[in-house]
Amino acid sequence: MKFQGNLHKMHTEATSPVSYRLELGGQQLVLNDWLGKPVRIEYLQQIECIHCGRITKKSFSQGYCYPCFRSLAQCDLCIVSPEKCHFHLGTCREPDWAMSHCMRSHIIYLANTSGVKIGITRENQVPTRWIDQGAIQAIPILRVSKRYHAGLIEHAFKQHVNDRTNWRNMLKNEVDEIDLYQVFATVWPLVKAELDVELVDDAEELASPGEVVKLDYPALKYPAKVNSFNLDKQAQVEGLLEAIKGQYLILDKGVINIRKYSGYLVSLESV
Repeated sequence: MKFQGNLHKMHTEATSPVSYRLELGGQQLVLNDWLGKPVRIEYLQQIECIHCGRITKKSFSQGYCYPCFRSLAQCDLCIVSPEKCHFHLGTCREPDWAMSHCMRSHIIYLANTSGVKIGITRENQVPTRWIDQGAIQAIPILRVSKRYHAGLIEHAFKQHVNDRTNWRNMLKNEVDEIDLYQVFATVWPLVKAELDVELVDDAEELASPGEVVKLDYPALKYPAKVNSFNLDKQAQVEGLLEAIKGQYLILDKGVINIRKYSGYLVSLESV
């Protein structure tokens, strides 16, 4: 059966293995059931902004038209680099949006994606954020009152812990388990000594050995070599669905980041 609609990030549930659903054209597709089947995706040469619905020739920041990319707070630089938050300067693009999304408690976490990384997320995005990054382990380490504080503390951690994922190694599943709690116990005293008193006072410690979450993903096999499909250059991709990890479909002929193509009008079928 062929399905048609605009792509959005896959919905996930922290089952074992992780459950994946894709909403396409009003249909809920349970992608775990497609494992081991041939899949074809065709880009139909239309992009719809995931915020305003405007038809756009180019996608910005994973699914936005240019006007939304330029005007929305959720597309501002401080979303990627929260330590650069400028709300307190009175220059936020959307103060009301910031109050509901940024001025609320955030979790600082350690995750094992292709090795240890530091990250932050809103509290209601645990464990979704970890799944989207393809983590096999994660642990919440600190809770703070707002995104800006989380960004400052994350920035301090970056001097000791990576904040990037080697996405190719993540997709090849070339990842060994790590004692994340021990990493926290070793690094946090170093970071704490570098922070302002206000940040230390705001940071509620959450880490304990029992808080480590382990995640596994639906997979028949992982690729030995990762080749990435690009719908802007290759409108039709197909292959046997061998695994799903992060926001990637892993086919025997290549991988595709579904979230990257949010807003793209596609047809999807198991052939």
